[in-house]
Amino acid sequence: MQFFIDNALLIAVAFLSGGMLLWPLLRSRAGGPSLTTLQATQLINGKHAQVVDVRDAAEFARGTLPNAKNIPLAELGTRGPKELKKDRPVIVLCNAGNIAGRAAAQLRASGLAEVYVLAGGLSAWREAGLPLKA
Repeated sequence: MQFFIDNALLIAVAFLSGGMLLWPLLRSRAGGPSLTTLQATQLINGKHAQVVDVRDAAEFARGTLPNAKNIPLAELGTRGPKELKKDRPVIVLCNAGNIAGRAAAQLRASGLAEVYVLAGGLSAWREAGLPLKA
C-alpha cells in the first residue's frame, strides 16, 4: 500500500498517458465502421452505395468522388433522411475522415442502418489515384 502512496503521481501519469493513447481508437469507433478506398469502390460498384460528401459547397466544388452528393454537416440532420435511400449503403466522406465520423453517427441515429466512413477521406482517395469529379 505504501508503494501506491509514494508513487501516486507516477501512477496517475501512467493512467493519463494510457487514456490519451486509447482516445483516437475510441473516437474512431464512435463514427462506426470505416472503409479503405478499395472497400469503398467495391461497395459503390457492387451494392450501388450512396456517397455523401459532408464538406461545404466550396470544397465540394473543388473535387469529390464521382456520383457523390453534397450534404454539408450542418444540413445533414434535415436533408440526410429525406435525400438518402434507406435500402442502400451510405459512404460518408470529408477531407481527412474526422468530421465524417460524426456525420455517420448522425445518419445512423436518423434510421440509416448501413453507414460507413471513408478512412482518410478525400485525401486517401486522391492518394490512391482514384478518379475525382470536379
